Amino acid sequence: MNYQFEICANSVESCLAAQEGGADRVELCAAIPEGGTTPSYGEIKLARKLLHIRLHVIIRPRGGDFLYTPVELSAMEEDIRMARQLGADGVVFGCLTPDGEIDVPAMERLMKAAEGMSVTFHRAFDYVTDPWKALDTLVELGVNRILTSGQCPTAMEGADLLARLVEYAAGRLIIMPGCGVNEDNIARLAAQTGAGEFHFSARELRTSGMRVRNEALSMGNDAGYDEYARMVTTAARVRRTIAALTKRK
Repeated sequence: MNYQFEICANSVESCLAAQEGGADRVELCAAIPEGGTTPSYGEIKLARKLLHIRLHVIIRPRGGDFLYTPVELSAMEEDIRMARQLGADGVVFGCLTPDGEIDVPAMERLMKAAEGMSVTFHRAFDYVTDPWKALDTLVELGVNRILTSGQCPTAMEGADLLARLVEYAAGRLIIMPGCGVNEDNIARLAAQTGAGEFHFSARELRTSGMRVRNEALSMGNDAGYDEYARMVTTAARVRRTIAALTKRK
């Protein structure tokens, strides 16, 4: 199988590491601890300038749920137009109703704005009440792929549902497992699900180079959060994870 590998990248630096490690595509996000939000204009522009692999951009105005107000939807439309203008190959978004169904009118608005671009429906899918009905709706809307953990905390835990979704989709769209995918489980996940695309971050902890620190201050993060360390994608870990499935070195 010709596997495809997408890296969830939290910066241009992570995008470049994904590319160096052999990824086929990146999903550029800000605010990963909130599940990912729309990155800045400058981040998208620089990523597009430096990447030769495909660039997808998440369109999500905030963390939290996927029930959006009219104002938020208008902002999402503008962000899709911005991503297109900057040369993104695809966009990643998802909208739900209060009852956990696909918000068809909202999705139609965003699909129209994204016309001609690849569209991934993100892990909002893991919150739908009826995944089969939701998948059919997304096919009708023209969505290209669904990023999902099989409605479980990790893709490995959701492998049974992922396998059934791959079978049910029957090539109408792509089911892309994500969340907790790494070099230790990707081969097993592929074998159990039959999926051909995988989404992972391949991040490692990087300690800040700051020598002067004030541990008494915080920029608003939760207690216990280390503001002098951050997670970044590394080319070595991308390479290891791909090799664990493809045996490429």
